[in-house]
Amino acid sequence: MSVKTCEWLEFSTRKALATALADTVAQRLTAAIESRGGALLAVSGGTTPALFFETLSTRAIAWSKVTVMLVDERFVPSSSPRSNAALVSEKLLRNKAAVARFLPLYHPAQNVAAAASRAEAELLGLDWPLDVVVLGMGTDGHTASFFPDASTLDLLLDPASSQVVLPVDAVSAGEPRLTLSMPRLISAGFLALHIEGQEKRAVFEAAMEGNAVTPIRAVIEASPQPVKVFWAA
Repeated sequence: MSVKTCEWLEFSTRKALATALADTVAQRLTAAIESRGGALLAVSGGTTPALFFETLSTRAIAWSKVTVMLVDERFVPSSSPRSNAALVSEKLLRNKAAVARFLPLYHPAQNVAAAASRAEAELLGLDWPLDVVVLGMGTDGHTASFFPDASTLDLLLDPASSQVVLPVDAVSAGEPRLTLSMPRLISAGFLALHIEGQEKRAVFEAAMEGNAVTPIRAVIEASPQPVKVFWAA
């Protein structure tokens, strides 16, 4: 893997990773609050970040000045067991973090494109750029909702896109998705990738060392700063 585009941080246990990542994110959010009066945090869904969310929720941050959003979301309501918003509500927006402001990507709409437009209209008014982004990665090398089989993959991976939220249609995704755009992610003050397990390590290393440009590699190479990769077995 290229040392120019990422920094590999390996931990002995998943608990140690969650603690280190939570401490780092807390420091970044606190610094943002002190410098500009508020902070923007974008997090990912799935099963991997649950322990990190729980740990971060206990950190002494001025959470009332933090706006939390998702890196990506399925086009399902928060009542769905597949909703990333439900995971954030259950695992992160509790304890000290219960007073944080949460802005969902999902909105009831006729279709995912209309939902993306509604989310974009709401997010445009924020004080960009994001202060912290924590990405995840699937075993197919996707990150955010940049799926390899997405019908608009070129647009999703466009670092010059002017959009904030994009709709995603990919068979492998299971249902339509909404995702923050590439430029909104890579312009963050701090960009991390959180992965766990030997399988995902192998996928990541293959993506970084192979000839094909996978979505995770595209994001890392487009980032103007080295992405910190937090990994534990």
